[in-house]
Amino acid sequence: MTVSGLAAAFNATCCVLGTVSGGRFGAVEIRPDGSSSEPREFLPDELSGFVRASEASHAAQDTASLRWVWSDTAHWLPSLLDDGVRVHACYDLRLSHTILRNSQLVADRSPLLAADEWERAGDGVTDIKELPAALFDIDDETTTVPHTLAAALEEFARHGAALGLCTLALQDNLVTDGPEGNSLTDGAASRDSSSSRRLRLLLAAESAGALIAAEMCAAGIPWDVEEHDRVLRDSLGLRPPLGGKPTKMAHLAQVIEELLNAPQLAIDSPPKLLRALQRAGIDAHSTSRWELKKFDHPAIEPLLQYKKMARLFAANGWSWIDEWVRDGRYHPMYVPGGVVSGRWAASGGGVLQIPRQLRPAIRADPGWVLVSADVAQLEPRVLAAMSGDQGLAAAGRGQDLYAGIVESGIVETREEAKYAMLGAMYGSTTGDSARLLPRLRHAYPRAMQMVDAAATAGTRGGTVSTWLGRTSLAPGATWMESQSHAQSSDATAADENRARRVARDFGRFTRNFIVQGTAAEWALVWLAQIRCHLARLPTIEGNLAASGAAFDNRAHLVFFLHDEVVVHAPLEQAEAAAAVIAAAASEAGFILFAETPVEFPLDVWTSEGSPSVASSTRTETGQKRKDWPSPLRDTTKPDVEVNPQTVVE
Repeated sequence: MTVSGLAAAFNATCCVLGTVSGGRFGAVEIRPDGSSSEPREFLPDELSGFVRASEASHAAQDTASLRWVWSDTAHWLPSLLDDGVRVHACYDLRLSHTILRNSQLVADRSPLLAADEWERAGDGVTDIKELPAALFDIDDETTTVPHTLAAALEEFARHGAALGLCTLALQDNLVTDGPEGNSLTDGAASRDSSSSRRLRLLLAAESAGALIAAEMCAAGIPWDVEEHDRVLRDSLGLRPPLGGKPTKMAHLAQVIEELLNAPQLAIDSPPKLLRALQRAGIDAHSTSRWELKKFDHPAIEPLLQYKKMARLFAANGWSWIDEWVRDGRYHPMYVPGGVVSGRWAASGGGVLQIPRQLRPAIRADPGWVLVSADVAQLEPRVLAAMSGDQGLAAAGRGQDLYAGIVESGIVETREEAKYAMLGAMYGSTTGDSARLLPRLRHAYPRAMQMVDAAATAGTRGGTVSTWLGRTSLAPGATWMESQSHAQSSDATAADENRARRVARDFGRFTRNFIVQGTAAEWALVWLAQIRCHLARLPTIEGNLAASGAAFDNRAHLVFFLHDEVVVHAPLEQAEAAAAVIAAAASEAGFILFAETPVEFPLDVWTSEGSPSVASSTRTETGQKRKDWPSPLRDTTKPDVEVNPQTVVE
């Protein structure tokens, strides 16, 4: 597939953007019919005008949509947003390179692997000793990818070739054989049995996520600094001078010193605190709260309270306000695809870990509201859809999925149902999860076969892929060395036990990878649909938000966390925004899984203040709709006509 073929596959005019000689920018349009424009050059301060004019021209024509192809969205988009320019769609070469370079669906990855200038330093985790954090953490250090027009055109061509060489030989751990057939042929994303189409959908969704991440950073989360300060003063005491402790923390530290009989205790030093505890007769092996809770001593409770206060002070204290909040907005730094499973990470500010006690500081502008929603039991529902397990789908139909499992008689309580299902997806081998797992295997065989097969593949050192084709990383040197040593002639029983443990650890990683990764894909499509529909709502006049020129007159996304979104909307558009969020959830299910019986219900909040203090309304989104427009429709091409009107009339 050539670059013109890739433009045709996306049914879009692809405008490749990059730098050229003389400090200028250049752009080349590649049209779906295979034709391309001559390179156009312009000065950097003309970029926003060029993009704005191109977007307006394509919007006015009844032709293919416009998709910007650039090296890295985080590099190109912020300056456009500062000038009030938004783009409809993009293709992020850096993020797409990572997906294609690793995907098992690409038959020949050698050109991508050779293009190491597009590699990202520390991209993912390959060593088994790092795996406990692999699905959740990120290495912040990155390299800068090439931003030239020539490099962008070359890389785009490599992607076209890779998508043209996709293989249909999907790995066994994602194939569920049975009377109902192969589960991988059930979804809209694979209706034509094309792995290339699956990957195109993933690349479009990943690129849309990059747009949204940059837009949410630019718009910022509405943040009430006075409320934040009030919470800090109530919890910690008065703000200290630089290097000091808030008054309540300082007083509590003195109380702990007296209870431990440890004058001048350096309470924030774990080694010194541990020695003071042991001198006081507390035989602790660490200063973790789990360890400290084991002991009955008057100093334990105030020490646990101090540690809680210290976490708030260090992570979200007054210095956090000074660094991250300006003009009533908290500007978080999201990292799309920052986790190997495809989940987002954060590179600073802790946006993915905002303490519940600070949620009241999230406050809509006057005349605006926060519309918040989260998906109920997203990962188990995704597993049901992936595997085609009718029983698990039925358990969540029209109700809480865990309650449905209880009603089926498999377990007695909702807590047991939750522990059992999470244990099945995360590979728990002890406690209630392990005890209840055989019941799940009997009740939901297709779902359990899918995660068990993924775990087996990982135990053997294999890789697995998500529904759309993001592939897990191969095990690293620690895995290889442990298995090789265990098979040597001088291997001991300890060596063999270590090899089995390392293999099981990697199996737990691959078991969860397919579910967490596919849930991340569902969430990306959900976000992309929300963004598209919000852009079609009318702009307002007057009572503008303080979110910058690109967002001050329209509803816009301001927060995302795995399965939760928050939209900042004008009061008069609150119901429309809620409808958009709900509609997008149904669309995401259809785009990925077509006629699946699995529902993806939402809890929706609308309030002027923190979503956490608003009342909740259950919004059912299980009914499939085929007539909604889709910003990803160029890659999915469903067998239905798409209504060009927005979901909200």
